[in-house]
Amino acid sequence: MTSPPQGKDRTGPRRLRLQWLDAQLLPSRSRHRVAQASQVLAGWLLVPQAAAIAWGLDAALIDAHGAGALHAPLALLAVTLLARTLLGWLGQRAAADAVEDTLARMRVGLARAAIARGPVWLRGRRSGELVALSTGHVDAAAPYFGGYLLARAEVMLVPPVLLAAVFAADWIVGLLLLAAAPLAPFFMALIGMRAEAAGRAQLSALARAGAHFTDRLRGLDLIRVYGRGEAELAQVGEATETIRVRSMRVLRIAFLSSTVLEFFASVSVALVALYFGFSYLGLIALRDPAPTLATGLFCLLLAPEFHGPMRRLAGHYHDRANALAAVAEVEAAFDDSRPALSAVPAADPAPMTPGAPAVRIEAVTLRHPGAAVPALAGASRDIPAGQRLAIVAPSGGGKSTLLDALAGWLPPESGRIHVPAGTTIALAGQRPWLFQGSLLDNLRIGAPQADEVAVREAAQIAQVTRFAAHLPEGLHTPIGEHGFGLSGGQARRVALARALLLRPQLLLLDEPTAFLDPATEADLLAALDTSLRDCTVIVATHSQAVMDWADAVWRLPGPLAAPVEPAMEAAR
Repeated sequence: MTSPPQGKDRTGPRRLRLQWLDAQLLPSRSRHRVAQASQVLAGWLLVPQAAAIAWGLDAALIDAHGAGALHAPLALLAVTLLARTLLGWLGQRAAADAVEDTLARMRVGLARAAIARGPVWLRGRRSGELVALSTGHVDAAAPYFGGYLLARAEVMLVPPVLLAAVFAADWIVGLLLLAAAPLAPFFMALIGMRAEAAGRAQLSALARAGAHFTDRLRGLDLIRVYGRGEAELAQVGEATETIRVRSMRVLRIAFLSSTVLEFFASVSVALVALYFGFSYLGLIALRDPAPTLATGLFCLLLAPEFHGPMRRLAGHYHDRANALAAVAEVEAAFDDSRPALSAVPAADPAPMTPGAPAVRIEAVTLRHPGAAVPALAGASRDIPAGQRLAIVAPSGGGKSTLLDALAGWLPPESGRIHVPAGTTIALAGQRPWLFQGSLLDNLRIGAPQADEVAVREAAQIAQVTRFAAHLPEGLHTPIGEHGFGLSGGQARRVALARALLLRPQLLLLDEPTAFLDPATEADLLAALDTSLRDCTVIVATHSQAVMDWADAVWRLPGPLAAPVEPAMEAAR
């Protein structure tokens, strides 16, 4: 599917968003069709239901045949009601299963899209906003699949059958219903345009509030240190009030659409009632012979049901607007279109290259998204297989950026980085993310099937066992999110052990010995010296000990200066 144009919501983008939403349902289409068929069949059964009621009342009140005349209409009514009940249960069950599966695929697609963009992209996004996209925004599509699409199918297939049954009974009533039918969709379309804009504003406010609240929870200790608790509470209150106002705006539009449709439906039913009432009183005679009581009851029972599907569609019409608004917000967050969110199965991994890989860097220029100047420009080097290369540069000179590029997280702006296909790469960065759980859980993130011997070996090489021995439960000691409870040096050692447990062929290390005392640093380098025999190691460092440990040192130039504006240059 091609990407829709970005920017203002016009007919084209809206149509493409609807096509994408409908495409998400394809794997569950069979169950959704069962739900649609059940709802349509239940609507068609309104005809025999109304006929049974009219037949029974006419037999009891007009023909006066006694209780025996009610057996047949009551039996027909009972069978019809039982069939409609079973169809309703089957439709709800099938719709719930289809919607649940579709939402799960959409969440997987969101996660896959975020992973595909890599850690560099994720660093510039608020985690709370991404969580809101995969929860509230995806949930906003559920009523579209489970409500609006079912109501749309019912509107397309049920009213024509009811109208045909009414025409067969009394053509004048059929004309009255037919004349009122086009008015409701026209006004619903006008209201729906406004509902979509209001729904998008509401979802946007909800995402911002969720992201703000999540981020403040994560930084609660810092907020308390700087005495910003009351100010942040006030901001949360303002965000909540914005959500309330926008939610009420959406509800007002939803109530307006329902009220408009109820008005036209009520007028239509009232005209049918007046027609039969005046006909029975002899005040009008538009047909000969005059309609019977059974005909009148049959048409009066079907008249409100003729408008019922449209009323239900009006109730779900704002669900369509909310789903479109949610897709538009996802587009804006990912700077992309809906195909990026499709749950495409991951490709099979390439065959692993045996041995340590050779790496080639050819005239590479690296720039972070949105940066004014490149972090590294025109860098070239051949790194032989099995070499230990120390990268040295002043702070901001592009060391960490180059490691991100070697890991495949940051594509070069120009030039090329060649790493043999299938190479196992591990990166231990300066700010490793540690999850809430035990040290052992964090070590096994990349290799969940690793046995205890391999885990302890990696922990010993990375000097994790040195400090874990003093913890209450050793490697089973629980730690908080982002490594709470560990020092910066300890967190980096856990990240190094986690990388070693993968048994990588290319190991990327970013300041692995920072915050370590000289004795621990020497022990760590000695342990790495014996364990990394078949591995290419590239390490960014400021440590002289690491430079001495490496086979070669690559000194990068300092950070590039930002371009100077002409006015600023003239002022100098």
